[in-house]
Amino acid sequence: MEDANVKSRYTDEELEEFKQIIFSKLEKANEELKFLQDSILNPNEHGTDDTHQVNKLLDDTSYSLEKENLSRLADRQRKFIHSLENALIRIETKTYGICRETGKLIAKERLRAVPHATLSIEAKQKQA
Repeated sequence: MEDANVKSRYTDEELEEFKQIIFSKLEKANEELKFLQDSILNPNEHGTDDTHQVNKLLDDTSYSLEKENLSRLADRQRKFIHSLENALIRIETKTYGICRETGKLIAKERLRAVPHATLSIEAKQKQA
């Protein structure tokens, strides 16, 4: 494991690696958000065209719960996308990977796993 405390920022080459990781995650996150939004807007994709009142009532209730869950997931996805976009801004300003609590570099392993992280493991553990 590298000693992340020796330098004050990641090199341009290292930042480029993180940028590619973030772009990849952003692309996937946007696809997932679009899927969630489509699922919310197009509820009858399930092929349930039953006119029986009881089944309709159950379907309506079930759909309301499903729509709530999908909306929550979409909100979380939007926040994740926003965090990734903020990470790209930090890359552009060359402040990416610097812990906002300790001022030390966040370990590369952590950034590869959680590219939008703003806290080192050390700082994150202090929060708990």
